This record gives sequence, structure tokens and C-alpha cells, in this order.
Amino acid sequence: MTKLPPDLDPLLAERLVGGGGGELTQRMGIDLIELSADYSVATMPVVGNRQVVGILHGGAHLVLGESLGSLSSAIHAGPTNYVVGIEINATHSGSAREGIVTGTCRAITLGRTLCTHEIVVTDERDRLLSTVRITNLIRPIKD
Repeated sequence: MTKLPPDLDPLLAERLVGGGGGELTQRMGIDLIELSADYSVATMPVVGNRQVVGILHGGAHLVLGESLGSLSSAIHAGPTNYVVGIEINATHSGSAREGIVTGTCRAITLGRTLCTHEIVVTDERDRLLSTVRITNLIRPIKD
């Protein structure tokens, strides 16, 4: 069960985590542990997300980072808005061949129209694997 802020709108909570965080998040095996605008955590298995040389695919790091950053931004934006990623980058510092990796997301800025988050991905020994930064644009949901 994902830990959510106690004051989170129930409809927003259902939209964000009711479907497991989206199809790709589910396909990658991402487990949403804790979600809030300021701080979020998720895990992802390495097996099933490896590239041809047997290490965790760099794109998988980005999927984990974008999932956490976008969900965190959506919580900040609230139930009458949605968010879209407008920039993402990653610096890969290490690799993993097996086990579970953890993404820890922290807000850099939470503004009226833009949110930026940094996601640090580590392995089970707490070794740094990558640092992902994502900026999301907040847009109003139109009826």
C-alpha cells in the first residue's frame, strides 16, 4: 500500500495510484512506496529491465525518475490540474545487474506553473546509480 499525504484529495489519489501509477510503471514493476509533493520513494526490479549487456537499462532509470517526479508534481498541482514533463535528464554513475533499485525523489521547486524534482537511484547497498532531474509543467484540466 502506497503511503499518501493524509489531506490528499481522494479523487486525485485514485487517479494517480488507483491504476498502479500508469501502464508503463506497472510494466516496469515499479512499486510506489510513498508519494507526496516534496518527497516520494519507489522501488523497481533490475531483472526484466536490463539492456543487452545485462545491466539495468539507462532508460529504466529515467522511467523510474519520471514516474516519481510526475506523480509528485501532480500531487502538488492538485485535482483540477494535470502535469506534463517538459525536460528530463540523467547522469548515470553506476550500474546494477540484479536486485532492486530505489528511487528517492525530492522537490527542488514547487511553483504555480512549474515543478522540478531530483530523483536519486540507488542499489540495495545504497550505492549511487543515477541522478535524474525532471521539470513538469502544470496545466488546468478543461471540462
